Amino acid sequence: MENQLTELGYYALSRHPVTPSELAAEARFADEIGLGTAFVSERFNIKDAAALCGALAGATENLGIATAATNHNTRHPIVTATMGATLSELSAGRFALGLGRGITPQWQILGLPLVTGAGLRDITGLLRRLWTGEMVIGHDGPAGSYPLLNLGVTLDPPPPILMVTMSPRTLELAGEIADGVVLHTYFSDDATRRAVAHVRGAAERAGRDPASIRIWSVVATVGDHLDETDRLRRLYGRLATYLQGYPDQLMAANAWDPTDLERVRATAAFSGARGPIDATATAGELADLAAVIPNAWVAHSATGSPSDCAKTVAAQFDLGVDSVILHGATPTELAPVASAYRDIRPDRAVGLPANPGRMPS
Repeated sequence: MENQLTELGYYALSRHPVTPSELAAEARFADEIGLGTAFVSERFNIKDAAALCGALAGATENLGIATAATNHNTRHPIVTATMGATLSELSAGRFALGLGRGITPQWQILGLPLVTGAGLRDITGLLRRLWTGEMVIGHDGPAGSYPLLNLGVTLDPPPPILMVTMSPRTLELAGEIADGVVLHTYFSDDATRRAVAHVRGAAERAGRDPASIRIWSVVATVGDHLDETDRLRRLYGRLATYLQGYPDQLMAANAWDPTDLERVRATAAFSGARGPIDATATAGELADLAAVIPNAWVAHSATGSPSDCAKTVAAQFDLGVDSVILHGATPTELAPVASAYRDIRPDRAVGLPANPGRMPS
């Protein structure tokens, strides 16, 4: 599609509650305004990644599609390989498989094995072997033991593999073996620069071209055209939700002060949480959160007018990333931001492939 902003993405069905029936219309509008990729974050309720990505492939013709993320420990390798192969063919090559570690307590509660770096390395190798038509006999590794694995098809090219992470070790693993990387929302500029350095440095040490790995930053995009409570929910409520799930990783990535976290945890929204904070907190609780969360923690988000948001997005490319996900808003809400961004689009952002895991050859 001419004038497609292939360097920009959005998260499909980012609202609470989730309404899967809205997916197709949302994606068609994203395609219409030229957004580059729809990312799917999987939840174990009514957000099955394979089903949603299939619907995206059927609803659009230009939009890149990626899981960001799914987890390999929830599916047999042949099922994951089949999912990737099917979506790649269904989308005419627009699909990328994004894998991540997930949340350790969730795997413990569900009785599933934890996702390790060794497991990610093993499953990445397995999937690539299967997608190139290899019959894998007697595999025994960190991703499991399997007598025989075979798809019986050869994909040319196979779908790229993204890693969704914020930890230095997994960022470096991604630099060694992945085609692309998706970072995390609420990264400071310094955290983004450090993450990029981890990925590209590891790639160079592994003998790879560091520029061949497509790095996506993720920017909370909460413009003034939203009402005040909605803005508080998407900016502060969503950050608090992440701090419910994996505070140590997010705090470490940004070098935030742990004493500030204790003040956040003392709020009624946090201490009396009835579920994910961004889904359940009242307007008053959100206002209390906004008063306690340090401004520096949200200062790098895209806020203000559509023009202000667009400037924040464009500035991400100065940090060394290749692409940007506009997080927490629907394509309809992002339309004025995308329009303003076109007027200041950096030259170096132009010309990326529609597939979110590929760089220009």
